[in-house]
Amino acid sequence: MICGKIYLKDSKSCANRYETTMNAAYDLNKIKFATDEATFQRAVGLYGNGKVTEVKARGGDYTAVVVGTKPYRVSVSARNYKHGSCTCYLGEKDTLCKHIAALALHVVMDGRPLNNKDKKLDHEVGCSRQRRAINEEEFVVVKKSLTEALRYIKPYSGPSRTWFTNQDSLREGCNRLSAIVSDLAVNKQAAKVLVKLLLRLDKKLRVGGVDDSNGIVGGFMSEVVRVLEEFAQIDAECIETFKELTGMGITCFGWEEPLVRILDEAQK
Repeated sequence: MICGKIYLKDSKSCANRYETTMNAAYDLNKIKFATDEATFQRAVGLYGNGKVTEVKARGGDYTAVVVGTKPYRVSVSARNYKHGSCTCYLGEKDTLCKHIAALALHVVMDGRPLNNKDKKLDHEVGCSRQRRAINEEEFVVVKKSLTEALRYIKPYSGPSRTWFTNQDSLREGCNRLSAIVSDLAVNKQAAKVLVKLLLRLDKKLRVGGVDDSNGIVGGFMSEVVRVLEEFAQIDAECIETFKELTGMGITCFGWEEPLVRILDEAQK
């Protein structure tokens, strides 16, 4: 039963009351792309099995009792889902645990069930292998999504204590980009988008102040190159887009070389 902002599991009892009067500053995608796979999947299991109970909004935080091996008292900030507390072993060490993530899922889903797409977490870059054209509306959405994801690929110039936060942002950005790239249909237009994406990332690494000493961005770029190699096998017209990579001079790690070789062979 819904009454204002109070949610009751059982209209005859107030035992399972959910007071959710705040709006969280994050959403499901934020949790998916900024959480490691193991923690996310365990959180999905807890949430899906109704283990997040007694959820309340209090003073900028959400609180709950999450039932794991035993009941744990959990809180999570409405501003940042990684800011929370839990009485479990990891939570007491100020580490994001599955219980905090499960409460965050409850907050953004408002108690609604997760569908299969919501539960899917794949940070690997893949090729859809679907050969079809992209209409103008789809193209605009893709470009907008890429631009939004690229904002997480930030330069690093702060004190050493903020370095790990910066690396988390790079990882989240690449995870978001991976999902977009993996959904692209195979065609010349999409190949051109991916080439431009690689050029933008290359610029960020060379002159944009991005610290990729962990190889997060470089690893993603290598995977996009692999996807473009598959594009070239499926649709030879995609190879024409590789012309933009010729005569570039020095790149951050020579990522363009496999694509230039494909272009050279096609022109023989």
